[in-house]
Amino acid sequence: MASKSAQLTTHLQTKYSLPVSPTWLNAFLASTQQHRTVPLSALTQTAHFRLLASDFRDSLTTETSSSLLPEDIFNPTVQERRLQGPIPVQVLDIDDIGTSLWSQVEAIERVERGEAVRGREIVRTVNVDDSEGVTRGSSTTTTNAGAHESGGSNGPHRLILQDARGTRAVAIELKSVGGIALGSMAIGAKLVLRDVTVARGMVLLTPECVTLLGGKVEALDLAWREGRKQRLLDRLGEMERAQG
Repeated sequence: MASKSAQLTTHLQTKYSLPVSPTWLNAFLASTQQHRTVPLSALTQTAHFRLLASDFRDSLTTETSSSLLPEDIFNPTVQERRLQGPIPVQVLDIDDIGTSLWSQVEAIERVERGEAVRGREIVRTVNVDDSEGVTRGSSTTTTNAGAHESGGSNGPHRLILQDARGTRAVAIELKSVGGIALGSMAIGAKLVLRDVTVARGMVLLTPECVTLLGGKVEALDLAWREGRKQRLLDRLGEMERAQG
């Protein structure tokens, strides 16, 4: 009978296309030794959950070249190539290139002010205090919001992807892919690419070639969100200087 380690490795590869690193897997199994009676199915689910919260550079093996991005993927002289995969990658950056930079800054500032957007309305949560100044609840006020101020993530989206070896690639939604959106996709989220086209160094994403696994790397996601507004403002400044 195959060892627990071998069974987990096979299952994670077969079901999720995740070629787990033996080093990472051994550390995972060591951390679960106190739960020796846990069924293999539950152990596999726990391993999968931890993989989605991990950095793929630490948790996946780089032994199989077909599960990695080409090291020269950025080469713009290669007109087109197709990567069969499956290639597991994690998201390092996401940008809605279909929405203006100012609209994205405004959306962030609405969140900072405690406002949310519902359709074409801005919904603001307001504390309701009694005569003694004690907060008892909240109410909402609404004002119309233009379509360009909706703060929605309509796309198409531009992503920076990274494989287990650390190779990075720029990816563009050629067709809308469910789950890829600002606000719903976290930094560190995991994707698996299959039969994907790379044109002039750009990975072209379509629903047929992307499997979204989800997940998040907490530290990466927090740093990205804290710095996003300033990055947008910096880009706006660069555009103004270029125009002026």
